[in-house]
Amino acid sequence: MKLFTKFLFFSFVLGCISLSVFATGTTEKKSTMSESQNTNKIQLVVTASTAGQELELITEGCQKYMQEHPNIDAKILTVPSDSTDRLGLFMQYFETQSNAVDIFLIDGIWPGDIAEHLLPLGPYGAEKYTKDMFPSMIQNDTVNGKLLAMPAYTDAGVLYYRTDLMKKYGFTQPPQTWAELKTMAETVQKGERAAGNQDFWGFVWQGNAYEGLTCDALEWIYSEGGGSIVESDGTISIDNTHAAKALDRAASWINTICPEGVLGYTEEESRAIFQAGNAMFMRNWPYCYSLGNTEGSMIKGKFDVTTLPKGASGHGAAALGGWQLAASQYSDHPEEAAKLVFFLTGYEQQKMRAIKGSFEPTIASLYKDPEVLAAVPFFSNMLDVFNTSCARPSTVTAPHYAEVSKVFYSEVHDVLLGKENGKTAVENITLNIEDII
Repeated sequence: MKLFTKFLFFSFVLGCISLSVFATGTTEKKSTMSESQNTNKIQLVVTASTAGQELELITEGCQKYMQEHPNIDAKILTVPSDSTDRLGLFMQYFETQSNAVDIFLIDGIWPGDIAEHLLPLGPYGAEKYTKDMFPSMIQNDTVNGKLLAMPAYTDAGVLYYRTDLMKKYGFTQPPQTWAELKTMAETVQKGERAAGNQDFWGFVWQGNAYEGLTCDALEWIYSEGGGSIVESDGTISIDNTHAAKALDRAASWINTICPEGVLGYTEEESRAIFQAGNAMFMRNWPYCYSLGNTEGSMIKGKFDVTTLPKGASGHGAAALGGWQLAASQYSDHPEEAAKLVFFLTGYEQQKMRAIKGSFEPTIASLYKDPEVLAAVPFFSNMLDVFNTSCARPSTVTAPHYAEVSKVFYSEVHDVLLGKENGKTAVENITLNIEDII
């Protein structure tokens, strides 16, 4: 896979300075002799980002594991929240076959692209831990018959909305279509600004040119009946009028119901606007639910979650996300790394992350767990979201998905900027994907 050269300097800096939660670490080649002399412990380095409560909860899980396994010293390397930047950094480790990181938290779309760098988990007893997982997720992490990662939490795009403002402006239910969303957003935005909040907007989402925009735009297109960019049989389907219409519609939101700044937003910037009380609607992932209800949040108890609106297809669409834990092929301690992966993706750890961070479990029974549902009530409806989900074409385009996605989100971003229209964009996307695959 080609290296993401534009991240070379950034990745080099992060690759030289490990920000450990427990102690100052190093990403230089680890010395097992030094470990033995200094601590008599096996050091394992695990990656996590600061997105939402990811770092906090992965850290808590590692601390629990160390309490139960005193021979293990688990350190956390903080990495970029942006998935594109994160992959760029990881490729630095992989291409140098570095043993500096033992466990990577990877996007669910990556296994096919980075398979050669991941440790097969089957020989370490993975079967014992996979039987309770969603089969489709285990299949996603299996490449050429080898299980290369364990699902840690899944994701699907959802719509957040302000319940207090719904009542204030006389709306009885959240928007069922994109047209309804625009109308409601315009009404509330106009009213809130008239009431004195000039920073209020109708709708925020992820508009920066990165993988998050691929998810958002795929939802617009799929709900409009425009396909999945590349279909499961390899057909490049993006060049159609439905897809072009969906992109033009999104472009019409900029500077009307959405701030121009949304074109630089990732998940966290969108959440910051919504959680500060400055937006009526937000497209994001389920992890934002717990954060929105924390003490000090301007919207605590004033919002809810629903499925994304419908397009011309007659159904909504939720891009499937999710993150997996994978052990590095180059770890000095493969067995210990595999065991920590199994622990962090096990029932108790997934339940903890669901309750404390509203991270969606990959174990079906947790969606019926009373303690989980008490903490995150909308999880009881997540099967409806999964039933309208759309997968990114990562498997069919592997090992070139990262290139395909970059072509897609770059052209979509140009439409949102007003540089071209939807029709031109889908034509360009098709031509560029043909060159890649």
